[in-house]
Amino acid sequence: MVGGLWHREVVFTSPDQTATALAEVRYLADSATATTVYLAAALQKPLLVEGPAGVGKTQLAKAVAEATGAELIRLQCYEGLDEARALYEWNYKKQLLRIQASAADADGAAWEQTHDDIFTDDFLLTRPLLTAIRRAGPTVLLIDEADKTDVEVEALLLEVLSDFQVTIPELGTVTAVRKPFVVITSNATRELSEALKRRCLYLHLDYPSAERERDIVLSQVPDIEPALAEELARTAATLRTLELKKAPSVAETIDWARTLLALGIDSLDEEAIAGTLGVVLKHHSDHGRAAKELGLPAVGR
Repeated sequence: MVGGLWHREVVFTSPDQTATALAEVRYLADSATATTVYLAAALQKPLLVEGPAGVGKTQLAKAVAEATGAELIRLQCYEGLDEARALYEWNYKKQLLRIQASAADADGAAWEQTHDDIFTDDFLLTRPLLTAIRRAGPTVLLIDEADKTDVEVEALLLEVLSDFQVTIPELGTVTAVRKPFVVITSNATRELSEALKRRCLYLHLDYPSAERERDIVLSQVPDIEPALAEELARTAATLRTLELKKAPSVAETIDWARTLLALGIDSLDEEAIAGTLGVVLKHHSDHGRAAKELGLPAVGR
């Protein structure tokens, strides 16, 4: 910090400008999304984005980084994630080599010097959270799928996001000079704590309407015909109404569009759907249910 204040950087100037900037990097944000992203930047608050898998939560963080020229640093959460993988750890092998190199000198003062030497920046392995805090340049910190972590890691996030500082016992406290723009995503497989939510602005993303998904497909696959993009979007929306193990994500709809282009298919008839359904449905039972509901040829056994 300088003079007790964070370095501030105007990332966006208004909700409308935010929507325009994101659109320029091919992310179509509705009014609520653009407004919440703008406020998260203006208020320097973490942004918690919740919703089903595949609706553009992770892509939003990537789009913010691309639109603002910031560095994207990603912490991918998973069960068993610990402090060493999220914050930092010491390079024990390098420390051991340094100790062995000094072992020939048994003098006590020499050992004290060695002890001090091995707990320096040269032996520190920074992980995503500490890396983001130490960066002086504009940074987007993506904490992806936070609902997959243990409660202990969530407590660690609370500490970091409250003060944007990390205390390393051997080195002291590292405080951010510039707060990163933080995006936390969750698929809502478990409820995140109220303490974490209280520190964040909240945004819920759901599957887009067929019209918006058509526009998303056209922005990501500009060579596709608008009529085919609309057919794809409406078919994806229909599939999501079925009781599937895994509903098609927006990213999979985009992949579907690219698949049809690669195959030279210009109409989404029953044959085209049956031949390419594996792009969007990844469970055998889902194929059977879709075939029944859409009147497609029976899935082979």
